[in-house]
Amino acid sequence: MSEDLPVPETSVLAIASHVVYGYVGNTMAAFVMRSLGCEVSALNTVHFSNHTGYKQVKGTKASAEEIRDIYEGLKQNYLTDFDMMLSGYAPGADAVNVVGAIGRDLKLKSSTKSGSFFWVLDPVMGDDGKLYVNEDVVPAYKNLLRDADLILPNQFEAELLSDVKITSVSTLVQAISKLHEEHRIPHIIVTSVHLENSSSTLSIVGSSKRSDGTPRLFKIEVPKIDCFFGGTGDMFAALIVVRLREAITNSGLNTTSAWISPDEVEILDLPLAKAAQNVLASMQTVLEKTKVARDKALEDMGGPLGTLEKEKDSEKRIHLRKMKASEVRLVRNLEDLKNPTVKYRAEALEI
Repeated sequence: MSEDLPVPETSVLAIASHVVYGYVGNTMAAFVMRSLGCEVSALNTVHFSNHTGYKQVKGTKASAEEIRDIYEGLKQNYLTDFDMMLSGYAPGADAVNVVGAIGRDLKLKSSTKSGSFFWVLDPVMGDDGKLYVNEDVVPAYKNLLRDADLILPNQFEAELLSDVKITSVSTLVQAISKLHEEHRIPHIIVTSVHLENSSSTLSIVGSSKRSDGTPRLFKIEVPKIDCFFGGTGDMFAALIVVRLREAITNSGLNTTSAWISPDEVEILDLPLAKAAQNVLASMQTVLEKTKVARDKALEDMGGPLGTLEKEKDSEKRIHLRKMKASEVRLVRNLEDLKNPTVKYRAEALEI
């Protein structure tokens, strides 16, 4: 392992969306993982001009057949020696099914060597009570859960996958426990947790299961940043790939099935908890710097409105300005990705 890179040589298949401008999907994830030492093969499920927060977008979505064909092209050339797979947005249930078939094929290929392949599944379906996708995508993702090693749903997606309405810590624990027990998922992190009494903070709640399927739960809280950012879920997923690989390597668990820690490992010593601390340390710093840059950019755009802004589409133009100003600043903040300063630490969540 290079002294300035956190992981040993790691080859990742990243299946997600792609945008030309800004950082979401694979544009975000591939950059982050490469910057931290991973070899990334990006299989793009959509090709868009920009992210959908702009409310107008041009581009195309890959069909399930096209996604399958690209993977078959990799297979026929013996280019599927991946250590990890990160899967994100897939445009429809058929595409989700193909992503699942790819994940299962790679797991089967590595089945003779324990711990040699790890699948991180980000089940992108919606947020804040609203679906981004057709309803048939939900059962398609449920069918993938048993084969994934780590899933990264947000609070709403965790509700969809577990069929548990999350309104409190106890119902959140119930949802995670159900996912562990019924779908045998080794590791879970629920992101963007916002319960009624947490208006000024956001939390993630994670768990690595014990051998009997019960959860080992931890929580990390960070201050909310008053700004919309695109691609934060993709940033979290990419960073967790790297930091979990790092923590597993340091713990000597990289030859263990699904990278599951022995039952005697304390909650705060779990590789998943240690990885999540580093992930949030990087993200919080980068997003805080993005917010400062965004505010300055909007201030610089102030003053008298131009001709277009005076016309009837002025609200639209202002929205577009805000979206552009809020694009995550990655390139100038690589040091914060590589060497995070941990301020917010995991706490055991007792049940």
